[in-house]
Amino acid sequence: MTASSHTIPSHSSDPSHPSRAHSFNSAAAQYAANRPSYPTALLEAIEDLAGRPLAGARVADVGAGTGIATALLHARGAHVLAVEPGDGMAAQFRNALPDVPIVRGDGDRLPLATASLDFLTYAQSWHWTDPARSVPEALRVLRPGGALALWWNTGALDVPWIEAQADRIQRHFGIDGVVEKNGDGSRSALADPTGRLDFVHRRVRWNRRVPVDLHLANISSHSIFLVHGEESTAAFLTEERRHLLTAFPDGTIEETYDVELLLATSP
Repeated sequence: MTASSHTIPSHSSDPSHPSRAHSFNSAAAQYAANRPSYPTALLEAIEDLAGRPLAGARVADVGAGTGIATALLHARGAHVLAVEPGDGMAAQFRNALPDVPIVRGDGDRLPLATASLDFLTYAQSWHWTDPARSVPEALRVLRPGGALALWWNTGALDVPWIEAQADRIQRHFGIDGVVEKNGDGSRSALADPTGRLDFVHRRVRWNRRVPVDLHLANISSHSIFLVHGEESTAAFLTEERRHLLTAFPDGTIEETYDVELLLATSP
């Protein structure tokens, strides 16, 4: 999969994009408590595609949010620095990972030294950048041979209940111009104006079992819910809870995710 083979409009042309990107700050605690993490197999896939271990590597995790991915990179042995633009998310990050450094910034203006990193990672966050700025910035801060790794937890639409829920969300809230209906923002990675990123792709499937209320709290922490207001969200969640309890009478949901990983090596 090559970045130069597709083009999509820049996010800067979408007036809702800034409000969507910053909506998480008001729900940072909800995000931290309910969003899923990522499987060990994802970290193994990153190392395999990059051809080097994360342990001992210099890594910056951009759009780190509450630190879900940063914590895994740190536990893997990486020397990791978090980059996060939002006040609310950064506060949650500091509570969760007080020993991991965090700086304020975003992918379009990285507060990082040139040729300083072995890995630059974006977990669920690359689609909030403007590739015209974030691609040159990624190439600037990576060392030669360094890896840009982008990934998204996406709902597995071949699982019938997940596809049905995605359709209900789309009908209630409308078309999401930022991510696909399963939460996949990887198409934005293909809009490389430099033509210098040659992505390879890996998909990692995993599952988790959670109570129905945790599942609903997870999906309602997504930006499409956060920007539509409490009344619209509450109406959807009430009806969705009824659908889910019909499908899962014991109140336990088995969520199935496909992590879509894209990795490119710096020239």
